[in-house]
Amino acid sequence: MEQKGKSRWYDDACGTALALEFVGERWSLLIMRELMLGPRRFSELRSTLGGISANVLTQRLESLEAVGILRRRKLPPPASVQVYELTPWGYESEPIFQEMGRWATRSPLHDPMLPLSPVSAMLSLRTMLAPDRGDLAMTLAFRFPNDAFVARLDRQGLDIQRGETAAADAVFECDPTTLVRLFYGKWPMTEAEAEGLLRFTGNRDLAQRFIDLFALPPKIAPPVA
Repeated sequence: MEQKGKSRWYDDACGTALALEFVGERWSLLIMRELMLGPRRFSELRSTLGGISANVLTQRLESLEAVGILRRRKLPPPASVQVYELTPWGYESEPIFQEMGRWATRSPLHDPMLPLSPVSAMLSLRTMLAPDRGDLAMTLAFRFPNDAFVARLDRQGLDIQRGETAAADAVFECDPTTLVRLFYGKWPMTEAEAEGLLRFTGNRDLAQRFIDLFALPPKIAPPVA
């Protein structure tokens, strides 16, 4: 399938080549990432994608819509605003993001302390969750400055939805970078609280067992100089 008004990049029948024609332009994959946990308004997308211009965001949204990866929808009253959301086929791309994430974070060039969006932090938990977790089950709430999520862990995995809950076993209130330091840098929660970067409520033992389920993959050897 050829995008309307766009010439083919590659004269190649490989599915990977076609995928690059769909999402190979700068920002396209990150737009998809930001939609992976639910619909977003144009302004919300722009605010979480630092550096993207309104013009480029409009172009990328139009391109992704043209090939069936996302769609526009107007929310019912009282919101009555337009949002962008992935199509069912668009949501099928999440395993691609997970594999790319696990692969790329093995590089010595990966810097987990760079800025990241709340959605990116949440998706990293679904990506890096340890497969051996026994029968551990719980509900967790994550509250960021401009977003909130509910995560439910059970034998099937980690389900994450945008929103709030009053029935969480543990509640983390922090920014995404602090969350990364807690879960992957194993920064003690008490130290983050002492510095005013974390507000935690709930069962600390369960929260720590949850944190222990996450680790970044081992790094590859650095290139020989």
